[in-house]
Parts: sequence; structure tokens; C-alpha cells
Amino acid sequence: MSAHPVQQDLLSSLQSPSVACERHDAALEPVALAAPAQNAAGPACLLPDALIDSVWRADQLGHARTAAVSTGFAALDAEIPEGGWPCGCLIEILQPQPSVQEWRLIGPSLRPLLKGGRAVVVVGPPKPLHLPGVRHLGIEEQQLIWVAAGAPSQRLWATEQLLRANAAAAVVAWMPQARPEQLRRLQVLAQACEGLVFICRPLVARHDPSPAPLRIVSRPLVDWQIEVQIVKRRGPAQEVPLQLSSVPGGIEHVLTPRTRRPSALKPTKENHVVVGRSAYLDPSDLTREVLERVASL
Repeated sequence: MSAHPVQQDLLSSLQSPSVACERHDAALEPVALAAPAQNAAGPACLLPDALIDSVWRADQLGHARTAAVSTGFAALDAEIPEGGWPCGCLIEILQPQPSVQEWRLIGPSLRPLLKGGRAVVVVGPPKPLHLPGVRHLGIEEQQLIWVAAGAPSQRLWATEQLLRANAAAAVVAWMPQARPEQLRRLQVLAQACEGLVFICRPLVARHDPSPAPLRIVSRPLVDWQIEVQIVKRRGPAQEVPLQLSSVPGGIEHVLTPRTRRPSALKPTKENHVVVGRSAYLDPSDLTREVLERVASL
């Protein structure tokens, strides 16, 4: 009775150990791999044009996925993937001090949103709003709703209800204290919102995780300018911050050419000059002279 071929191979390997060692060594030999250049030289995979256009590369600005509203600054629109403030997502504004320049940054984009009787809702602003300045932005009193919410939980609850209602043209909420999971819940609700959603937070929150697709650091500069740096967007990091000219509407028409550039106004030190005497007087001599004049009266 003949043995099975596999059994014969096993028996032969047991009878000749040298053959088994040779087979084992052959199995450990490295396999020659094709060079990367040879792999790249292979035939390219033909994909539909629509699929190729939808591929986003991290070194490029992302494609516009939602509707957008122009920021009012052409340079800033060019740096945002959507070409303006994106609707249906959180826009996080980080700044060193609250209530200093939020309206100078987001104000120019609010006027076109108020058509049709819609309103702008502010939640928990740190300071009372300056109504004359708000009017210069094109926002009337009946189009501005102020929600007085002090505690972080109240601000979060009010903002969530506004986003669920989807009745405001824009929501501006100040949240100095907010956890990542709370912001993530707001981002989910904002995706069903047609308006703009701004969350104002302190600059120290820059290094905290945030689900907001767009995060902007804003700092005040001299000469009526603001510095804007995009720290998070769908695309590469912004290397050079923008310097945007932003003169408040209430004083734009009363500024002179000199006051438009306060940095050029250098204070001058006035020297006390007395007629008939040297321009530089010793304080003791000046005091003695004044006392003599008083005594002669």
C-alpha cells in the first residue's frame, strides 16, 4: 500500500535533515519588492471627474460644503474655504478681552441677513450693547434680541433652544466656560440651522479641543485695525495673520486724516520758557524768583 504524497514528503524530510534545513532557509530568504517608482509607473486608475473633484487634499483649502455669507472683508473671504462665514456650523471667535471688537469683525456681515424681518440674537453679552453703534451696522432695535443669561448653564441652554428653533438670522453667544462635549452638542444642532452661529470665547481657550470647523483669533491693533488669524479651517494653517481696516461706523465720518492714524501722533514734551531767561531753568531758581515777586507785592 503506497503512502500519501504528503506523507511521503514528510517521511523524506525526516530521513534527510539537511533537505529540511535547506527548505527552511529558502523560506526565510527576503522577497524582492518592487521599488516605489515602479509602483508609481503602473497604469493610473481612471476615476470619474466628479469623484476626483470631490477629493480634498490637506494642503489645499476645502471645497464649499454649505452656504456662506460674505464677511465684508475681501481678504478674509479669500482665506475661508466657503468664501465667507459658513452657515450651519459653529464659528468660534477667540480674543484677549470680550466686548472689544466682536462687532467690528462680524458686524459688516449682519446687514444682508436681516431681510424678511429676521433678527439677531445675542446671548449673555458681558457688557450692555451700544445701540447707536448697533444702528450704524444696519440693525434696528426691533431686530435685536438680548437674552440675559449669566450662568454658563443658562447660556448653553438658551443657545441650544435658539439653534433648535432656527428662527434667527444670526446667533452670537458669549461662552467663557464651555466643555468640549457641550460645544460638540452645539455643533450638531448648528448643522440644521440656516443662519450664522458665532461663539465668543477667551483667547486662553485656543489650545482647548473644539469641534468648531472655523476658529479665528482676533486682536485689536492701532490705526483702527484688527488682526485676524485663522487657527482652524478646512485646509492648511494660515501662516501670516491678516490686518483688516475696521473703523466703527459711528465715527467713520468724523475722523480726520491725522486721527485715522493715531500711531503717527507722537506726544511732544513742552519746555517751560520764561521771557528774558534761559529756556532751561533750575527748579530752585524758579521757586526763588516766584517767592521774590510775591514778597514785592
